Amino acid sequence: MSYIPEEEFNKKVDLRLWKRLLQYALRWKKLLAGVVVCLFTVSFVDILYPLLSKYAIDHFVEQRTTSGILTYVLVTIGMIILQSICSTFFVMGASDLEMRISYDIRQDCFLKLQKLSFSYYDKTSVGYIMARVISDTGRLSEMIAWSIVDILLSCTFIVGCVIAMFSLNARLAAITLAVLPLLAAAVVFFRTKILRQYRVVRSINSRITGAYNEGIMGAMTTKTLVRERQNFEDFQKLTLGMRRASGKAAYLNAVFMPVVMFLSAIGTALALRIGGGEVLDGIITFGTLSTFLSYTTQLFDPIQQLAQKFAELQNAQASAERVISLLDTKEEITDSPEIIAEYGDSLHPKKENWPPIKGDVRFEHVDFSYIPEETVLHDFNLHVPAGKSVALVGETGAGKSTIVNLICRFYEPTGGRICIDGVDYRERSQLWLQSSMGYVLQQPHLFSGTIRENIAFGRKDATDEEIRAAARMVHAEEFILAQKDGYDTQVGEGGIRLSTGQKQLISFARVILADPRIFVLDEATSSIDTETEQLIQQAITTVLQNRTSFIVAHRLSTIRNSDMILVIGKGGILEQGTHEELIAKHGAYYNLYAQQ
Repeated sequence: MSYIPEEEFNKKVDLRLWKRLLQYALRWKKLLAGVVVCLFTVSFVDILYPLLSKYAIDHFVEQRTTSGILTYVLVTIGMIILQSICSTFFVMGASDLEMRISYDIRQDCFLKLQKLSFSYYDKTSVGYIMARVISDTGRLSEMIAWSIVDILLSCTFIVGCVIAMFSLNARLAAITLAVLPLLAAAVVFFRTKILRQYRVVRSINSRITGAYNEGIMGAMTTKTLVRERQNFEDFQKLTLGMRRASGKAAYLNAVFMPVVMFLSAIGTALALRIGGGEVLDGIITFGTLSTFLSYTTQLFDPIQQLAQKFAELQNAQASAERVISLLDTKEEITDSPEIIAEYGDSLHPKKENWPPIKGDVRFEHVDFSYIPEETVLHDFNLHVPAGKSVALVGETGAGKSTIVNLICRFYEPTGGRICIDGVDYRERSQLWLQSSMGYVLQQPHLFSGTIRENIAFGRKDATDEEIRAAARMVHAEEFILAQKDGYDTQVGEGGIRLSTGQKQLISFARVILADPRIFVLDEATSSIDTETEQLIQQAITTVLQNRTSFIVAHRLSTIRNSDMILVIGKGGILEQGTHEELIAKHGAYYNLYAQQ
């Protein structure tokens, strides 16, 4: 198995990245405000507890009195109740916030995937996309809703403790907190190493997802070629890399946390040693020392939590980078702002401004290459009048599919222009063009649902009679009615419950129902049996009348009646004419035809 390498990301924590992600939380300002208020309340109460203990020790214990103890108990109980209520609402609010953020991020990712150019899917595997949209977005929503809020809570508590400690005894506070620079140095030291290792883990995880996808989709091929052992060995190497990378990440975290705990213990020991001496000297009270020890213990606990959350932040940074890289992926095929303003976009079309399409297609000095050093088309010229059928033949890799992909504007010429009805199609919206296109692939894709839903996929408002008429036109109704549930038969994921020929017939019916002006048939009959092919050929003859059509075919017998046949090769047109004309030439077409 081969894998697409992951793109490289920044090696440092990108605060701008996290600022951008926090915008998802800010979409729910009221909910976020409620969570923050509860958070600060819980933190404030935690800071007050040691001061209450100091008062109890200095007043009730040292002075041996019970005066005011009822008030003390009631205040303590009130604080406990307040903290409990705020903690409950905090958990509920943070959980709700996590779900909302996850929903928003996945919505944006899905919308982005809908807008991305066809070329993106040519270069990016399904496994990588799924890992980002499912795993990475889930990790981010959890991080924003919980970990970042926890970090804010810990920081608030730390600041409160420091202020309280300095107000009690500045000298003792300064000595106790002397270990903080060492803690900061430890965080800085481990930060880059942990982040880099988690990037490796996430990259391998994406590759594992891709391997699972390939293994499932290619199960039949694997079995027929007896590749189980080799595939397992390849996957074993991949998972071994994951285990080693995860182990190294765990090792770094395992070393990181004890370092923090050790430095925390030093701070506590300093407070006890120096503060104990000052109690004996009468400089501070025992209650003050007890409060100091409480603050010291409580202070370093959130610092340890911060260290842990920071490690999680390193992990989430890798996920964040991947999600943002997807959201920031630029569409290679875009409409100008002026075009969008006039004709709308895919979500907000302005169909009232769309001119009708007749179907006149013209290539004018078109150049195209997927990569600069490999030219596919050079100075390509072609005129197809509206309503005419054109067949494209040639050797594999000659550029036949490239031509039809250019017609559909899945790609754009790197030189020259393509005109629809005399106008450069870049002066019209993509949606305007593609809404008048009917594209039937060699391997048709059906969506989970019923046969009826799949036929009506491009026209949700179609009536039952229109759906059945489309099915009858392509001779699909006979097999549909033979199914137990007829048009309401579930096709399964990807149409797995139907044969290739049946899926192809439904695909044809779906395109016909959309009533396009331009048809593209890309090896549409190459994967089906002879009987089904005959049915489709009958349908094609009827359907393509008065429509512009482009037919890519290896079976030359299926294109004999085309108005024009083009032999594609060497970046251009080698021969063109009708079937009879090309046969009479005894050229490239004749040789291709004779080989079949």
